[in-house]
Amino acid sequence: MSDNVAADQLRLFIERIERLEEEKKGIADDVKDVYLEAKANGYDTKTMRAIVRLRRMEKNARQEADALLETYRSALGLD
Repeated sequence: MSDNVAADQLRLFIERIERLEEEKKGIADDVKDVYLEAKANGYDTKTMRAIVRLRRMEKNARQEADALLETYRSALGLD
């Protein structure tokens, strides 16, 4: 009986993961649609993706990344 319980539990975990993966795919499709809509309205989606990535970062991590980028740009004469 214990093997059946473990097998049932494993099956339930797998099914939950499959449902979540399907939801994740749906959300990814929705995000893609928003970027396509923004592009159709004249926005640069590459820049928008960079902004979204920056907004996910904590302020101090973003400041460190900005400072490092500026240091590298300056070293390469890209100012």
